Amino acid sequence: MKSSPPPASLVLDPTVSEASGKILVSGIHLEITPALRAAALKKGGRLLRHHCRLLRIRIDLEHINGDIAQFVAKGRLEISGPDIIASVTCDDAYKSLDLLVDRLDRVLRERTRAKADRRNNRPAGTEFRDRLAQTA
Repeated sequence: MKSSPPPASLVLDPTVSEASGKILVSGIHLEITPALRAAALKKGGRLLRHHCRLLRIRIDLEHINGDIAQFVAKGRLEISGPDIIASVTCDDAYKSLDLLVDRLDRVLRERTRAKADRRNNRPAGTEFRDRLAQTA
């Protein structure tokens, strides 16, 4: 039996096809539409660009009903060492996804920078002094 071809949005973007194996997208009290899944894969591909040893990215989108509908985006980066976990709450699913990827990206960069500083025997807290020396 033949399988149906992937949607055109996934075929045209090479980063999405590469990332789809490492990025898991699931919904809690929410049906993940193809457009939402494609957006999550595209945004998650940005994280794969920065860190080559990233094993897997898990993105959970949750819909909370209340007076105001809220969307919670939870992300988990599986890398060597402790996993990185972040969560963001917003009133729009796409916006919560954007904010989650921004937060995960920031934490991943901080962790990579700290690891490089430890490797290079640089004492913690000297980044500010280096920036002052460069501007002066």
